[in-house]
Amino acid sequence: MRFVQLIVVAGFVTVSAAWAGDRATSSPAAPAKSLATTQQQLASRQAEVERLERDLDRQESDSRRASKRLQQQDQAIAELQKQLRQLQARPVSDAH
Repeated sequence: MRFVQLIVVAGFVTVSAAWAGDRATSSPAAPAKSLATTQQQLASRQAEVERLERDLDRQESDSRRASKRLQQQDQAIAELQKQLRQLQARPVSDAH
């Protein structure tokens, strides 16, 4: 899943850079300006990809911790249910 997300983002960066490059005008200063703009956009996109990767890592870590907590809670519930069944199975005594 993460690999697919990275491929999509990389494709987006590539297409964006190519599209920005196609928009260059025919004046002599335009290619240099367009190149600088494209490089800035590429750097910005790369920074965004890195931020998204960190966010994804954090969310995956949070998800693993939550899953572990739920497992522990399920085990605790199962143990309590077992204890309850054992208590209910005991005969009621008349202790006066």
